[in-house]
Amino acid sequence: MRSDRTRRILLVGAAVAALGAGALPVLGSGPAAAEDGCQVDYDIVNSWGGGFQADVTLTAGEPVDGWDITWEFPAGTTVSSAWNVDWSQSGTSFTGSDVGWNAAVGAGESVRVFGFVGSGSAAAPEAISVNGTLCDGQTGPSPDPTPTPTPTPTPTPTPTPTDDPTTPPDGPVRIMPLGDSITGSPGCWRGNLWQHVTDAGYDVDFVGSQYAGCAPAGADLDNEGHGGALVTNVTANGQSRAWLEQNTPDVVLLHFGTNDVWSNVPPGQILDAYTSIVTDLRDLNPDATVLVAQIIPLAPDASFGCADCPQRAVDLNAEIPGWATSLSTEESPIVVVDQWTGFDPATDTDDGVHPNDSGNVKIAARWFEALDDVLG
Repeated sequence: MRSDRTRRILLVGAAVAALGAGALPVLGSGPAAAEDGCQVDYDIVNSWGGGFQADVTLTAGEPVDGWDITWEFPAGTTVSSAWNVDWSQSGTSFTGSDVGWNAAVGAGESVRVFGFVGSGSAAAPEAISVNGTLCDGQTGPSPDPTPTPTPTPTPTPTPTPTDDPTTPPDGPVRIMPLGDSITGSPGCWRGNLWQHVTDAGYDVDFVGSQYAGCAPAGADLDNEGHGGALVTNVTANGQSRAWLEQNTPDVVLLHFGTNDVWSNVPPGQILDAYTSIVTDLRDLNPDATVLVAQIIPLAPDASFGCADCPQRAVDLNAEIPGWATSLSTEESPIVVVDQWTGFDPATDTDDGVHPNDSGNVKIAARWFEALDDVLG
């Protein structure tokens, strides 16, 4: 993970798991805050081996119109993805700014302004500032959540571990790309992703009943990408369950719903279909991981007759992080992957819908960024 980068991200990937939450309230004031100050809650909502998810909530004493929040992370802590924030990190210094639509916080309101996924220490950061003013109580380091853990007594002798205490799963990790034509054909990002994964040295097996030729030669291109499919249809008629039973995966890459959006299916129904897939998958493999995409933008030509499609895609993508949070577990996490940000239908598609070579490169890179965290 890189520790020096700047991104404008409205909605992006988040790994979530159902663990306990802890919040750090911080009082402070700044140019956009009231004289009474404001409160920043840095809330560790999830944590797992080597990583964590945090939400940041701003409570305004008086109306706020634009915010910049900065802090110093513990050494070695980096942000891998974030949402609803224009962010940058250089070394231990983090800066997050509003993205326009979430700039305003009314007097007395508490708004969860952004969230992120990080790696390293989940300890609260130091020197939290709002609009350039150091928040009260943030002049020194914050302690780790458990600086001196209490040893747990072992009632029975612990078996001597093997040379490798963590036993990897037998055989390659089975990965199923699942979706519509953007995943199957003409979508061809699977070849690019296979190259990323093999170059990184991971032992994987792409699985599925479909196969479509893509560069590079020799790539494992098995998938469940079905042109024209609606996720609401394939879950209702049992097709998706059959696909999962036939080639039960360890990881699902889910970019599904474009045809539903095109057909004006409400986001809630699309998310219900996602839930059906997750339920079926966990029934077959309780430890499976789901990487769910916020779908690429839609910009079809007016002749296609879907003038509302671009906004419908936005509406669906806005609901996906909350859905993921509600269903993710430690054993079977759901990771949201932002395929929207940085994807330009004018240059990354030939028809405003299906990715071209440039689009395939971008989609594969986003999948690999998330998959690298899962496999690593």
